[in-house]
Amino acid sequence: MNKYIVEFIGTFFLVFTVGCTVVGNGAGPLAPLAIGAALMVMIFAGGYISGGHYNPAVTLGVWLRGKCDPKDVVPYWIVQIVGAALAAACVKYLKAGTVVTPMTIAVFPALLAEFLFTFALVFVVLHVATAKGTSGNSFYGLAIGFTVTTGAFSVGNISGGAFNPAVAVGISIMGLSSWLNIWIYFLAELVAGGLAAWVFKIVSPGDN
Repeated sequence: MNKYIVEFIGTFFLVFTVGCTVVGNGAGPLAPLAIGAALMVMIFAGGYISGGHYNPAVTLGVWLRGKCDPKDVVPYWIVQIVGAALAAACVKYLKAGTVVTPMTIAVFPALLAEFLFTFALVFVVLHVATAKGTSGNSFYGLAIGFTVTTGAFSVGNISGGAFNPAVAVGISIMGLSSWLNIWIYFLAELVAGGLAAWVFKIVSPGDN
């Protein structure tokens, strides 16, 4: 139960930070830095308990890589989505009255952008948080957080820079993205998470 609570809390504060820094342009151009930092500190806080996934695509990749108990996959997904939804509700309450216009995205560029940086994110997670060669390191949270920051700065204006199905749910609830686009995030991100696990096994064949 503790790990589910941690996954809920971590995902909540990740999505809460996304909303508070983006809705109403709170943090302006520095929003990606705040979002990456929020992910980083939550990973350092809860990584030793739950693995610090806070992302269904990461959970999928870690499971396929063999470092997540199969019985935890669906519960992780549930608490991550619920955490994201409640965070979005809190943002809507705190930012009541703020006019939010869903960003306009082109399907294929958004699919590619979300796929590439979700792949990068899960690939980094697998190498810094589950691999023998980096076991016991103290930088894993920083590496993962900065991957999200890099992605958000790079392609945030193309796809919204979610790289996380739970974040996609959150930004849809907040009105930052249209619900009609939710499939783009889920498809690109879950495929990327699965592919990252497959590539990890290819480049680290002795790591099991």
